[in-house]
Amino acid sequence: MGILLVNDACSQKIPSKNLIMNNKDTNQYSIQKTEAEWKEQLTDAEFHVLRNKGTERPYTSEFEHFWEPGVYVCKGCGAELFEAKTKFDAGCGWPSFYKSINPVAVKEILDKSHGMVRTEVVCAKCGGHLGHVFNDGFDQPTGLRYCINGVSLGFKKKED
Repeated sequence: MGILLVNDACSQKIPSKNLIMNNKDTNQYSIQKTEAEWKEQLTDAEFHVLRNKGTERPYTSEFEHFWEPGVYVCKGCGAELFEAKTKFDAGCGWPSFYKSINPVAVKEILDKSHGMVRTEVVCAKCGGHLGHVFNDGFDQPTGLRYCINGVSLGFKKKED
Protein backbone atom coordinates (compact mmCIF):
# COMPACT_ATOMS: atom_id res chain seq x y z
CA MET A 1 0.00 0.00 0.00
CA GLY A 2 1.47 3.36 -1.01
CA ILE A 3 1.01 6.73 0.61
CA LEU A 4 0.44 9.90 -1.37
CA LEU A 5 1.79 13.04 0.27
CA VAL A 6 0.39 16.35 -0.89
CA ASN A 7 1.91 19.69 -0.02
CA ASP A 8 -0.85 21.72 1.66
CA ALA A 9 0.53 24.92 0.14
CA CYS A 10 -0.38 23.56 -3.29
CA SER A 11 -4.02 22.93 -2.45
CA GLN A 12 -5.23 26.29 -1.25
CA LYS A 13 -8.33 27.75 -2.81
CA ILE A 14 -8.01 31.40 -3.75
CA PRO A 15 -11.16 33.51 -3.82
CA SER A 16 -11.10 35.74 -6.86
CA LYS A 17 -13.81 37.71 -8.54
CA ASN A 18 -12.00 37.13 -11.86
CA LEU A 19 -11.78 33.34 -11.48
CA ILE A 20 -12.64 31.43 -14.67
CA MET A 21 -14.38 28.15 -13.87
CA ASN A 22 -12.83 26.27 -16.82
CA ASN A 23 -10.41 26.88 -19.64
CA LYS A 24 -11.95 24.78 -22.41
CA ASP A 25 -12.42 27.69 -24.84
CA THR A 26 -8.94 28.25 -26.25
CA ASN A 27 -10.34 30.78 -28.77
CA GLN A 28 -10.52 33.35 -25.97
CA TYR A 29 -6.81 34.16 -26.45
CA SER A 30 -5.61 36.75 -28.97
CA ILE A 31 -2.56 34.64 -29.93
CA GLN A 32 -3.56 31.42 -31.66
CA LYS A 33 -1.10 28.79 -32.93
CA THR A 34 -1.28 25.16 -33.87
CA GLU A 35 0.41 22.53 -31.74
CA ALA A 36 3.03 22.15 -34.48
CA GLU A 37 3.73 25.91 -34.44
CA TRP A 38 4.13 25.88 -30.63
CA LYS A 39 6.47 22.87 -30.83
CA GLU A 40 8.59 24.63 -33.43
CA GLN A 41 8.88 27.78 -31.30
CA LEU A 42 9.34 26.28 -27.82
CA THR A 43 11.86 23.89 -26.30
CA ASP A 44 10.52 20.55 -25.07
CA ALA A 45 10.51 21.80 -21.46
CA GLU A 46 8.75 25.07 -22.39
CA PHE A 47 6.14 23.18 -24.43
CA HIS A 48 5.54 20.72 -21.59
CA VAL A 49 4.81 23.54 -19.12
CA LEU A 50 3.18 26.21 -21.29
CA ARG A 51 1.01 24.03 -23.53
CA ASN A 52 0.53 20.81 -21.48
CA LYS A 53 0.22 22.39 -18.01
CA GLY A 54 3.36 20.68 -16.78
CA THR A 55 5.53 21.68 -13.83
CA GLU A 56 9.27 22.09 -13.80
CA ARG A 57 11.21 20.53 -10.95
CA PRO A 58 11.61 22.88 -7.96
CA TYR A 59 14.88 24.78 -7.54
CA THR A 60 15.86 24.28 -11.21
CA SER A 61 14.72 27.60 -12.71
CA GLU A 62 17.29 30.08 -13.94
CA PHE A 63 15.11 32.71 -12.23
CA GLU A 64 14.96 31.09 -8.78
CA HIS A 65 17.83 33.27 -7.46
CA PHE A 66 17.76 35.99 -10.12
CA TRP A 67 17.17 39.53 -8.83
CA GLU A 68 17.88 41.92 -11.72
CA PRO A 69 15.54 44.90 -12.30
CA GLY A 70 13.18 44.46 -15.24
CA VAL A 71 10.07 42.67 -16.40
CA TYR A 72 9.25 38.97 -16.66
CA VAL A 73 7.47 38.05 -19.89
CA CYS A 74 5.63 35.02 -21.25
CA LYS A 75 8.04 32.67 -23.03
CA GLY A 76 5.23 31.77 -25.44
CA CYS A 77 4.23 35.22 -26.67
CA GLY A 78 6.37 37.89 -24.99
CA ALA A 79 3.49 39.47 -23.04
CA GLU A 80 4.62 41.36 -19.94
CA LEU A 81 3.50 39.46 -16.83
CA PHE A 82 5.37 40.43 -13.65
CA GLU A 83 7.63 43.28 -12.58
CA ALA A 84 10.89 42.19 -10.94
CA LYS A 85 10.18 44.45 -7.98
CA THR A 86 7.20 42.21 -7.07
CA LYS A 87 9.36 39.05 -6.95
CA PHE A 88 10.20 37.57 -3.55
CA ASP A 89 11.90 34.48 -2.15
CA ALA A 90 9.10 32.24 -0.91
CA GLY A 91 11.46 29.30 -0.40
CA CYS A 92 9.17 27.08 -2.50
CA GLY A 93 11.59 26.35 -5.34
CA TRP A 94 9.88 28.43 -8.03
CA PRO A 95 10.01 32.15 -8.81
CA SER A 96 7.31 33.88 -6.74
CA PHE A 97 5.59 37.23 -7.20
CA TYR A 98 2.98 39.01 -5.10
CA LYS A 99 1.06 40.51 -8.06
CA SER A 100 0.94 40.54 -11.83
CA ILE A 101 2.09 43.58 -13.80
CA ASN A 102 -1.56 44.59 -14.30
CA PRO A 103 -4.95 43.00 -13.55
CA VAL A 104 -5.46 41.74 -17.12
CA ALA A 105 -1.99 40.30 -17.80
CA VAL A 106 -2.89 36.88 -16.43
CA LYS A 107 -6.08 34.85 -16.11
CA GLU A 108 -6.96 32.77 -13.06
CA ILE A 109 -8.70 29.45 -13.66
CA LEU A 110 -10.18 26.99 -11.19
CA ASP A 111 -7.94 23.87 -11.19
CA LYS A 112 -9.24 20.65 -9.64
CA SER A 113 -6.50 18.40 -11.05
CA HIS A 114 -4.34 16.00 -9.03
CA GLY A 115 -6.91 15.74 -6.22
CA MET A 116 -6.46 19.39 -5.19
CA VAL A 117 -8.39 22.62 -5.57
CA ARG A 118 -6.08 25.39 -6.74
CA THR A 119 -6.08 28.48 -8.90
CA GLU A 120 -4.13 28.11 -12.12
CA VAL A 121 -2.47 31.17 -13.67
CA VAL A 122 -2.21 31.47 -17.46
CA CYS A 123 -1.00 34.17 -19.83
CA ALA A 124 -4.01 36.25 -20.89
CA LYS A 125 -2.69 36.62 -24.46
CA CYS A 126 -1.73 33.06 -25.43
CA GLY A 127 -3.22 30.89 -22.67
CA GLY A 128 0.16 29.46 -21.74
CA HIS A 129 0.24 27.76 -18.33
CA LEU A 130 2.42 29.73 -15.92
CA GLY A 131 1.77 28.15 -12.52
CA HIS A 132 -0.64 28.74 -9.65
CA VAL A 133 -1.51 31.51 -7.19
CA PHE A 134 -1.87 30.88 -3.45
CA ASN A 135 -2.93 33.03 -0.50
CA ASP A 136 0.13 32.24 1.60
CA GLY A 137 2.23 35.30 0.77
CA PHE A 138 1.42 36.68 4.22
CA ASP A 139 4.41 38.99 4.51
CA GLN A 140 3.79 40.48 1.04
CA PRO A 141 1.64 43.56 0.24
CA THR A 142 -1.14 41.51 -1.42
CA GLY A 143 -0.91 38.37 0.73
CA LEU A 144 -0.61 36.38 -2.51
CA ARG A 145 2.11 34.13 -3.92
CA TYR A 146 2.10 33.67 -7.68
CA CYS A 147 4.17 30.47 -7.87
CA ILE A 148 5.42 30.49 -11.47
CA ASN A 149 7.36 27.96 -13.51
CA GLY A 150 10.56 29.74 -14.49
CA VAL A 151 10.68 27.88 -17.80
CA SER A 152 7.47 29.68 -18.82
CA LEU A 153 9.15 33.06 -18.35
CA GLY A 154 11.53 35.25 -20.29
CA PHE A 155 13.11 38.44 -18.93
CA LYS A 156 13.50 41.99 -20.23
CA LYS A 157 16.22 43.87 -18.38
CA LYS A 158 15.32 47.36 -17.18
CA GLU A 159 16.86 50.00 -19.42
CA ASP A 160 18.76 52.76 -17.61
